[in-house]
Amino acid sequence: MPNDVPRDFYGVLEQSKVDNTLDEVVEQVRSLGYAVLDSGCSLSQIQDVSDEFDRTLKRYIETYGESRLRAINEIYTIRSPFAHGGRPFIDLVLNTRLLSVLGCLISGKFILNQQNGVINPPQEIYNQGAWHRDLPYQHFISSRPLAINALFCVDDFTFDNGATFVLPASHKSEAFPSESYVSRNAVQIEAKAGSFILLDCMLFHAGGYNNSHLARRAVNHVYTIPFFKQQINIPRSFEGVGLSLEEKNIFGFDYVEPCSILDYLSTRDAKSTKC
Repeated sequence: MPNDVPRDFYGVLEQSKVDNTLDEVVEQVRSLGYAVLDSGCSLSQIQDVSDEFDRTLKRYIETYGESRLRAINEIYTIRSPFAHGGRPFIDLVLNTRLLSVLGCLISGKFILNQQNGVINPPQEIYNQGAWHRDLPYQHFISSRPLAINALFCVDDFTFDNGATFVLPASHKSEAFPSESYVSRNAVQIEAKAGSFILLDCMLFHAGGYNNSHLARRAVNHVYTIPFFKQQINIPRSFEGVGLSLEEKNIFGFDYVEPCSILDYLSTRDAKSTKC
């Protein structure tokens, strides 16, 4: 058995302070690039997401066609489920514990960049099983997070069903590390259904191979500073009926890029009127 972790220290002039579990999650994401967050959802709410996921997947395949989705390697993804699924997907976007953590990690305003239902099929290679960042093709680092990935576990994430792999602290290095480094330092994250796996979007990660006989489902969210273009223009594909102004802003309604100079000037007029 390993020794207990030492608690005493000397020569330390500064120490980070945490007051609760949310602070601990924030600290770990900043340092290691990942953490697991309890969503606070009840068992019935988790079941609602699970049921709505399956209903939405069925409608999605009927709408866009199975053969087409397979041909373009999209058969295991549901794009923007909040726009054509039920309320459970909207509630995930607006989860209060998640938004509290995001408010600490991302300086200033942040918006939903994308929400996708993700399926890790049983005993089959799939596209998320390769190492990647959720700001792909980028090799820069920033002193503060510009984007955070929040992967909601619809099912338990286990070693057997291909739980997510991460490379701790790789959000602090520009280049993808060597093969030997990856094999020595990769960590696989087990998490219970109803948890969010949070990642700095510049952290390298990959889905594991699902050795079980059941699909592993998740709902992925990427939140970014408003500077980044949304994956799909949310305000033009989702009316946001019943949402407050603050909630609609999370979906990016206040950050739609103007289509013309006249539109841009009109947005400036509106902002000056508010002042």
